[in-house]
Amino acid sequence: MLPAIREEFIRSEKTIVVLDDDPTGTQTCYDVTVLTSWRVALIAEELRKKPSILYILTNSRSLPEQEAVDLTLEVGSNVNKAAQESGRQIVVISRSDSTLRGHFPAEVDAIARTMNMQEAVIVFIPAFIEGGRFTLNDVHYIVENETLVPVSDTPFAHDVVFGYKQANLKQWVEEKTAGRIRAEDVNSISIEDIRIGGPQAVSEQLTTCAAGTVCVVNAASYRDLEVVVMGLLLAEKQGKTFLYRSSATFVPIRAGLESSRMFLPRKEDTRLAQGALVIVGSHVPKTTRQLFWLLENGHYRTVEVNVGELLHSEELANRAELIGKQTDGWLANGEDVVLYTSRRLEAGPDPKSSLMINALVSDFLVSILKGLTVRPKFIVAKGGITSSDLASKGLATEKAMVLGPVIPGVPVWQMDAASKFPGILYVVFPGNVGDETALLEVCRKLGG
Repeated sequence: MLPAIREEFIRSEKTIVVLDDDPTGTQTCYDVTVLTSWRVALIAEELRKKPSILYILTNSRSLPEQEAVDLTLEVGSNVNKAAQESGRQIVVISRSDSTLRGHFPAEVDAIARTMNMQEAVIVFIPAFIEGGRFTLNDVHYIVENETLVPVSDTPFAHDVVFGYKQANLKQWVEEKTAGRIRAEDVNSISIEDIRIGGPQAVSEQLTTCAAGTVCVVNAASYRDLEVVVMGLLLAEKQGKTFLYRSSATFVPIRAGLESSRMFLPRKEDTRLAQGALVIVGSHVPKTTRQLFWLLENGHYRTVEVNVGELLHSEELANRAELIGKQTDGWLANGEDVVLYTSRRLEAGPDPKSSLMINALVSDFLVSILKGLTVRPKFIVAKGGITSSDLASKGLATEKAMVLGPVIPGVPVWQMDAASKFPGILYVVFPGNVGDETALLEVCRKLGG
């Protein structure tokens, strides 16, 4: 079905513009440009190249809600201007977390407002096939130890900023909108609609959705999503307008492209004699297990950044400089280095203060990277906020090429010529992806 979707997409002469609230959303794409800046001229320049997909990294998940809304309004306005300047029609996807963390509905409402899409049906597709996140009977699940676990029964539901109680997505929408949208008013495309009725049944369901309503999409395979896209295309021909809030899997399929075509490292990509650099900021349990497995089964120089001490220190610049010099020495000697934050979660009394702590830690890691003088063989950044800030601030990158995932769900970027380390391979490693051995596997694949 992908070839038919691709043919229809090419005929539409549109570009999918993905506003990504976290850099890990590029995890299913390949040969795609990602921008960490939203200057109108930069977006227009890329749209003139007529790409199928263009990612704009907003990193809004790291911000308090009102700041995220303000940022989204700015980005949306710039995208509108760039589309007009370039003459390119666009399809907008708000990409967010498959474990349901993010600014919903505030962010989607902001996009709808600034891009004049208030009448669009909001199509909600959190299924992330590569990560074992499936939606069945309107309930969103995560596969853990080969068992379907309702997402409300996982640590992600207890996130200090984006926590929730409901795994049924209709009820989740009611919860997140504080009752403004009732569960019984949320539409859904069922697995039966998809697998028995096919694209026509999906299209019929979508065309009955009232303007401005939310429609949940059930899916547990790539094929399910391909059928959904064909149904969406049929409904669009009948005049329906859609604004998407989705996980990463949906993005390439909407353009008729294969999801998650793997990136195979070449020896010349990491031929430098210097050591590799791994920076771990994420504190979710899965990341901690992966970090400990890496350290127990590899040979690494390590630096633990004690978050509790950072919160009470007035010598942050000096600390960052000392760690940077030590790291430079190890890298120059060909030794691999792991910088990681302490594993105890330091949370504030409210969501805003917790985000401020995250920002302080991220800024400290950025300072270390900015101060490095030795180019690493490659860089692995673990965690969404961490990888975003290290790319845009630490490496001063406005643009990168997404080469593809090195393992499922873990994308590799190649930084552009204006970066601090031009052309370096940069791994954006989500905190919640992979098994215990995944971090070690990525480092070994890139290190040869």
